[in-house]
Amino acid sequence: MKRARWYLVMGAVSALMVGAQSTLALASTAPGLGTAESYAVLAGMPSITNTGNSVISGSVGISPAAAVTGFPPGLVNNGTIQKGTAPAGTAKTDLTAAYGVAKSSPCNFNKTGKNLGDLTLTPGTYCQTTAPTLTGTLTLSGNGVFIFQIGSTLATAPGSRIVLRNGAQPCNVFWQVSSSATLNTTTTFVGTIMALTDIRVSNGVSIAGRALARNGTVTLIDDRITVPTTCPGVPGSGAVSSSTIAGLPRVPLALACLVAGAGLVIGSTGGMRRRRVGQR
Repeated sequence: MKRARWYLVMGAVSALMVGAQSTLALASTAPGLGTAESYAVLAGMPSITNTGNSVISGSVGISPAAAVTGFPPGLVNNGTIQKGTAPAGTAKTDLTAAYGVAKSSPCNFNKTGKNLGDLTLTPGTYCQTTAPTLTGTLTLSGNGVFIFQIGSTLATAPGSRIVLRNGAQPCNVFWQVSSSATLNTTTTFVGTIMALTDIRVSNGVSIAGRALARNGTVTLIDDRITVPTTCPGVPGSGAVSSSTIAGLPRVPLALACLVAGAGLVIGSTGGMRRRRVGQR
């Protein structure tokens, strides 16, 4: 009878461990940007065009084309302008690789046909096979990686915004866009946009992230783009952080009682040992 209880408890513990591992497996992994990480704006063809007093905190690069206009009056802080240079070409190669990683991330939540505005989302990979619109406020809540897979174009409504809560960070938000992206007037946006073709940033937009266009152009009009600082200990990056461990399921009271009933005691080192008959 005692042996049967022992096997029952060990089976329950094994199931709990498998469930915990499955939970961790669902965490999305941040696509490494490589040398593209230092770029606030990156484009392919035919140009990067700025109108007005845009302020870009990070590098601006284009490859294979070499046309960048509007700087000045646009200002580039904490970076350089790379026009058809080898570093810009390397950054484009790294962008292509990161785009592929983001696109292949397993979909955790299907939001096809839904407006992202007025939603509160937790870390994970969100897929939309249609062209979504962000109207209103999108709230990202939690310290983890957010990947948005957009099957067509990405568009925001005027005045829309993204806000972060509960440890969410701009460096952990990625938008993989299978076509073009358009951020409408006075949008407050968060995350790294990796678009296959063009990125149009309308008047008065602020981005805590990046505007990276693989094959197209980037157009700016009196905007603010700031490259986020690197996230330390990104959950889902392969290293288990303290926040990840804290998120593991706790042992239910019923399981603890079952363990005690099966004749197990927890040692001071955290291991389990069999209690002998008659031992107190």
